Amino acid sequence: MPELRKDPVVDRWVIISTERGRRPSDFIELVEERSDGFSPFAPGNEDMTPPEIYAIRPDGSPANTPGWTLRVVPNKYPALRVEGQLNRRGEGIYDKMNGIGAHEVIIETPNPEQNLAELELSEIENVFIAYKLRMEDLRRDIRLKYVMIFKNYGHAAGATIKHSHSQLIATPIIPKQVAEELHGAKAYHDLKERCIFCDIIRQEVKDNIRVIYEEEHFIAIEPFAARSPFETWILPKEHHSHYEQLDELTARHLAITFKAVMKKLNIALQNPPYNFVLHSAPVQEDQLSHYHWHIELIPKLTKFAGFEWGTGFFINPTSPEEAAQFLKEIEV
Repeated sequence: MPELRKDPVVDRWVIISTERGRRPSDFIELVEERSDGFSPFAPGNEDMTPPEIYAIRPDGSPANTPGWTLRVVPNKYPALRVEGQLNRRGEGIYDKMNGIGAHEVIIETPNPEQNLAELELSEIENVFIAYKLRMEDLRRDIRLKYVMIFKNYGHAAGATIKHSHSQLIATPIIPKQVAEELHGAKAYHDLKERCIFCDIIRQEVKDNIRVIYEEEHFIAIEPFAARSPFETWILPKEHHSHYEQLDELTARHLAITFKAVMKKLNIALQNPPYNFVLHSAPVQEDQLSHYHWHIELIPKLTKFAGFEWGTGFFINPTSPEEAAQFLKEIEV
């Protein structure tokens, strides 16, 4: 059973996932993919994953067989497990609990050679709808407080399987970074009675310095204090704190925005590895007037080293204004 342990100094929780463990020698070389191009996620290999939780099957084929266009399965090597009780306990000054949660894989396409940005708009839309449906389902489990959806694309971004997929991890606590974001947004709202993210959108549209893409429902910007080159945020223009409030129309426009942003980044940076994370409000809370869900997308162009680890400062060698100007000039 994985275990959650709390750092007593900074209140940061860490997942000790021994079931995913490696011997010291295993860290010397991590291979991104098999040399023969084999994918355990490809159609015909359904028995190589745990049974599917959700799938889109236009041909009405049975579960766990070929015929799907999108498939969600539990992670075969989960960081957290659904089964069991939290069993919060102390060990002297230390706090810990069982590693209860959920860890799922969203297989975005049956084609091992396609990536998310290359899919048709309807297929990208289906991916975003799948995120919503899984979050709605997991919020029924009152043990779970937060659902983080993220994507690692490319070896440098942490991907270990080339076949296009994203992941979901649900936790029984609100992650420290998210808690800090929620706290900062609430402090701003308490002072000004406005959502900080809505104010950011209004100012960025007015200034038009860091906006790289805008359409009716979404805006994409290079954030003012970007942590790394070409960090990009995608925000809905209408205020919603929870991603689960996404409807089909908004999902379509999110797909349009994501595809446009990725086309710009791929042209500018020659198909870079990247991470994206979906920041949404805690699943057990009602609509929040001070928070605004959004996607943070970070191309992996630099590495965090000793200074970043030791201070929490980020050194960005490319200003967001320069990055925005470069991306603006790319037509999509």
